[in-house]
Amino acid sequence: MSQGELFRHGSVRRINWRVHKPLRVFAPGTSLRRRVAYSLGVVRLILAPVILLAIYYLFMMSRIVDRIVRVDAQVATLAENVSIQMLNARRMELNYFLLHDPADLNASRASLTSMDQTLAQCAAIQPAEHGAVAAILAEVQAYRQHLNEAVANAGNARTTTAQRFRQVVKDYENNLNGLIKRSRRESRSQLLEDLRSESGSFDSQVAAAIAAGNPALRQATQDLQASSDKILHLASDLKTTSWNRVREDHLHARHLIDRAEWVLSVVSVAVILLSIIVGYILPHQVVKPLMDLKAAVDHAAAGNYEIEFDVQGKGEVAQLAHSVRDLISHVSEKVEESKVNKLG
Repeated sequence: MSQGELFRHGSVRRINWRVHKPLRVFAPGTSLRRRVAYSLGVVRLILAPVILLAIYYLFMMSRIVDRIVRVDAQVATLAENVSIQMLNARRMELNYFLLHDPADLNASRASLTSMDQTLAQCAAIQPAEHGAVAAILAEVQAYRQHLNEAVANAGNARTTTAQRFRQVVKDYENNLNGLIKRSRRESRSQLLEDLRSESGSFDSQVAAAIAAGNPALRQATQDLQASSDKILHLASDLKTTSWNRVREDHLHARHLIDRAEWVLSVVSVAVILLSIIVGYILPHQVVKPLMDLKAAVDHAAAGNYEIEFDVQGKGEVAQLAHSVRDLISHVSEKVEESKVNKLG
């Protein structure tokens, strides 16, 4: 029930009390449009840190992921391909010296060419590894030279080489049988290590069988073995370095996520508190003057015209207060005139 209705229902004591204690109305002159603009500005100011921080962390995360996918992981994969190509070139080289098939020699040289292309891709993707790539390329070139020397010194001792190769295969088979017999007493990891060692020794024995009886060829095959081992070692180092970069990027990304969660949590709490404060102050400053003017109109409607207006400035609220004051003053004069006419 409004105050005017209370007066209409006979609350005379309330009216008399109001007459002796005039209502005070404060009407600041700040423009409502300006206050709305301030409110929107504060809202943008509150949301800006959250949005900007989110964009920043998303940008940093995208950079890390892009570096992992397009650079570090790709270089590691290419380095592994270099090792595979080197092993394939070595296998084709051994096949050539055993069987003297030109197709095997061409396949070995094709693998070396593929290694050059793969290493060029590594250098283009990761310029920081230019030194490591250059070292591998130098060893590939040395391997190519040693291969040409070995081919020139190979001769045509097919029968002797085949006999020696059969003996190497027989010895290798005996070693594998002994390894299988010992497998029951060894762990799985040790068994795999022994198999890897036997496989490597088989290549060395084949190379030795090929070069037996030919000192120049023996030296060339030894140089080939040394170059291939160095290439495999350098390629393994390049792969390990790249995967270490992937792990570092992953740790950096994890640290960035943790920091983003902490920073955004703090900023969100601060934003919530600020929004609560702003949400209480700004509506209060906008609504309170209008509620005071409504109370003044209710008092005037109830017959209480003793209202003090504190009007400041030239805003919309101040203009409305002036209009309400003039209206109440005009109504008060009309009421006084009506009373005088009745008495006269």
